[in-house]
Amino acid sequence: MMTAPIDPALDQLLDAALPHVAFDGWAPHTFDAAVAEAGIDPAHAKTLCPRGAIDLAIAYHKRGDAAMVAALKEADLHDMRFRDKVAHAIRLRLRAVDDKEAVRRGTALFALPHMAADGAKLVWGTADEIWNALGDTSRDVNWYTKRLTLSGVYSSVVLFWLGDDSLDGQTTDAFIDRRIDNVMQFEKVKAQLRDNPLTKPFAATLDRMMSGVKAPSKTPDVDLPGMWRDPQ
Repeated sequence: MMTAPIDPALDQLLDAALPHVAFDGWAPHTFDAAVAEAGIDPAHAKTLCPRGAIDLAIAYHKRGDAAMVAALKEADLHDMRFRDKVAHAIRLRLRAVDDKEAVRRGTALFALPHMAADGAKLVWGTADEIWNALGDTSRDVNWYTKRLTLSGVYSSVVLFWLGDDSLDGQTTDAFIDRRIDNVMQFEKVKAQLRDNPLTKPFAATLDRMMSGVKAPSKTPDVDLPGMWRDPQ
């Protein structure tokens, strides 16, 4: 998944909407006010955001992803361990937020049962952007496990960060490091299971079963989380 450039008119709508989000959330009134203040034709605004403020909230999240990717491209990561690169990417994603209340309101929106799928897709997209920016080339089941694991880490970090009022987010920084530590410990256990004579046969069988799982097609119009291919 690559972050596409945001339409300039959509950018205008977002900028006009943000002052209203703190009071009204990502609600229809917010969208209507943004359309009026941005001076955009309502019909055109509807083509940009068929679901109104919901699509504005999605666009705001993707704007943050784009800012993070741009910051990662400028960052000097050469002397970092890979785990530190991932942690740095998460920190850059948080720094890309210019309105914490907009994220808080968005989190509440995408926590609603009928919006959960959209929220999960956005978090997955953020994890995908991070892995792609860090040069991930996996095309097998690891493509999924990396993004699934990072999605869990990022989700927990955002929830923690929303309640963090420490100086310069120091408590969140420490939390990010702890969550990455948890992931590394899990990976260590997985490696031990593969090396343990008692569990090695089971791990080998599972690896064979998973060998048919491939990363999704890179075709832009394929909007699926993945697919199963028969092993050759």
